[in-house]
Amino acid sequence: MRYCINCCIRLLPNDLHRLCFRCRGPNHNNQKCPVCKGENKVPLYTDSKQMKLLAVWEVRTDHRESWNGFFCLRKGKLCSLVFGLIIMTLVMASYVLTGAKHGLLLIPSPFHYGAFTSNPSLMDNESLSDMKDHYQPSKMNISYIKDYPSIKLIIDTITSKIEFVTRQRPDLEELRKQEPHMFSVIPNKFLPNSKNPCWYEEYRGNTTTDPYATNSYALYSKRFRTIFDYLRKVFWNHLYHYKDKHYRLRCLPHFYIIGQPKCGTTDLYDRLRLHPDVRFSAIKEPHWWTRKRFGIIRLRDGFHDRYPVEDYLDLFDLAAHQIQGVLQSEAAKERGKMNSIIIGEASASTMWDNNAWIFLYDNSTDGEPPFLIQDFIHAFQPNAKLIIMLRDPVERLYSDYLYFVSANKSAEDFHEKVAESLQLFENCVLDYSLRACVYNNTLNNAMPVRLQVGLYVVYLLDWLTVFDKDQILVLRLEDHASNVKYTMHMVFQFLELGPLSEKQEALLTKNPASNTRRPEDRSLGPMLPTTKAILRDFYRPFNTKLAQVLFDDAFLWKRT
Repeated sequence: MRYCINCCIRLLPNDLHRLCFRCRGPNHNNQKCPVCKGENKVPLYTDSKQMKLLAVWEVRTDHRESWNGFFCLRKGKLCSLVFGLIIMTLVMASYVLTGAKHGLLLIPSPFHYGAFTSNPSLMDNESLSDMKDHYQPSKMNISYIKDYPSIKLIIDTITSKIEFVTRQRPDLEELRKQEPHMFSVIPNKFLPNSKNPCWYEEYRGNTTTDPYATNSYALYSKRFRTIFDYLRKVFWNHLYHYKDKHYRLRCLPHFYIIGQPKCGTTDLYDRLRLHPDVRFSAIKEPHWWTRKRFGIIRLRDGFHDRYPVEDYLDLFDLAAHQIQGVLQSEAAKERGKMNSIIIGEASASTMWDNNAWIFLYDNSTDGEPPFLIQDFIHAFQPNAKLIIMLRDPVERLYSDYLYFVSANKSAEDFHEKVAESLQLFENCVLDYSLRACVYNNTLNNAMPVRLQVGLYVVYLLDWLTVFDKDQILVLRLEDHASNVKYTMHMVFQFLELGPLSEKQEALLTKNPASNTRRPEDRSLGPMLPTTKAILRDFYRPFNTKLAQVLFDDAFLWKRT
């Protein structure tokens, strides 16, 4: 029996072990072999019994023999594999580094779509470059350009289904049946000597009673507990005593900033607060009319206990205390003088969010809500004033995406979400009316981006079915950003507020913008040009109708 001394492979008689350079058959001579020459190895031979591999001994007469195994192909393959992996890693690293620099990657970087110029003085999560398109020409992946024809067909289908139909306004008795408790709390007449809608309500508690013990805003939100702690301390001092009874002044807002989200409502709210005759609710956005009165904290979390109307009225107690002080002091000195303080509320969901109706109202027609938020507001406050701040719906949607999406944000991801949302909206309008799709909770929750919020004219027309046009002031964020002073004077005139002092006027215009776009979102740059073109096509017919309703071509947003 014979074995190879280099790799311990059993050899058959007269076999040539071709896997090893050092074994050339029975006549192999180490001294004559050019490969093995001079290495002087001594093989061990055994009898015919089987030999274990570990029993092979090798006598080395030269230290260089430690490298002999390298010439064995069995070990050579392993070395080749390692060497190949190293080369592949170096090639890939070189590709990534050079490709990212020159724009050659198969998957393009989101930073390839132009430099974004920032300016912290703009409104509502935006920079000045967003308003004026001041960004560099963009590079675009060809795959997104190819998307355009197919998505354009979807938009054409949606456009063909657009029909603006006037809704049927419900009568007062129907509203009473839906909200009997609300109608039992809010009177149909208010104090005649107050510009703001207020009334006195009998308070039956005693000095040890906590009037805010069950307030849902205080119970479910730690942020507002400090406010309610203060209200508890001063509550008894602001009660009105008459004929052994105690009365508290209750108030509703005189005006509402009803929309839209990501359109500068926060900045408008902050600047309006500078006027000495304007007060707001203790919370900027109570979302009571649209969500909390139905028990909605977050719609995806289901329903909680409903917030009663008393909880909502509690939010205006701070302002009511000041109005009561004015009424009592001036009533003693100059009877009949009006209170000029007015209260505002700024929930940006009021104009558009009617998602809860499908869970509460059964008598719907063709999927359309039988009752809307404005029906109830008008039932209690037919003279209420409404302020709406709008912006280019294309830019609004991108700002909305950047603000609410928490991870993996990019221009490409936004493009994909827009395409998916358009497909879902198309599926809806093929079977239902435009209004039914706009107010469809299931659809709105399924769409990755909130396309429907930018359909301003659909909501505005529904508000105009219950409120007169002179009760609604519609502004553009673009105008507000370019001339804050002019916009605010329009608002003051609309609300019939007195002029400001020079100092107040200076604060009004010099204060920085509120709620601007976050720095990490600015670095993502603008949306893809193809995405913008798609959204322009989608919103165009709605903007055209809006400009016709308002008699103002600025609402076409052609310049942006």
